[in-house]
Amino acid sequence: MTKFAPPIAALAVLAGGALMLAACGSSDDASTEASADTVEMPADSALAPVTDTPLADPTATATDAPAAVPEPATTAAADAAADVAAKAVEAAGEDEKAPAPAQ
Repeated sequence: MTKFAPPIAALAVLAGGALMLAACGSSDDASTEASADTVEMPADSALAPVTDTPLADPTATATDAPAAVPEPATTAAADAAADVAAKAVEAAGEDEKAPAPAQ
């Protein structure tokens, strides 16, 4: 009779755990909370007709675009870069002859 004691004890522990898990659950049915009255009310209010008239904004036009105003620092940097590029082209033209075309 002692050789059946460990399996019976393990079975008792498992059964007790299963009963504890079953006691923690609830018996609420999700279908009762989602009845037609509670689901369709928000949908009906969203489909209510709109009575407000749209208003035009007199200051807004499709052609409004901000004017491009260069900043002084940006303009100075662009001018300096153009000067360096011109000097580089000039220096390359004086030091080297144009390569002969490949034949």
